[in-house]
Amino acid sequence: MMKKLLSACLLSSALLAGCVEANEADVEGCEHLQEGPGAAVSASASATGTLPAVSNDHKRYDISLPAGSGGNVGSVSFAAAEATDYVFFLSTNVALKVTSASGETVSFEESATKSDVCPEVKGRFVAPLQVGTYTLTFGPTADSSVSLVIEETAHAH
Repeated sequence: MMKKLLSACLLSSALLAGCVEANEADVEGCEHLQEGPGAAVSASASATGTLPAVSNDHKRYDISLPAGSGGNVGSVSFAAAEATDYVFFLSTNVALKVTSASGETVSFEESATKSDVCPEVKGRFVAPLQVGTYTLTFGPTADSSVSLVIEETAHAH
């Protein structure tokens, strides 16, 4: 009986810690999405070559998307300095594709069109990334821009 109670308490604590981590990332992402600081970036119409860079440096990136034949589409690069889960917060409901340097598409662990913590979040994507450089492609969309904030799930501010 005592072992079951201890196991239940440990499991409960682990689940609560996971919720706190995710909530911290959401709170942090929301804060930067709302308040910045902001940095303007013009996305590349191509997903190859030298791309403008974004980071998980406590900034909101206001990304202009070039017009394409099927809607506005643009790509930027992101260098993951740690192997961990990253949360990508978007200000508009736009498709996001994350591609590794070898061309493999990264599967999202989670994706949503909202956040319970922040009404400004219209896209929330969690991706497990290894150390390396990734291409983030937005669109196609009717929107000409999207704001992006990137947070690590286990980030401590």
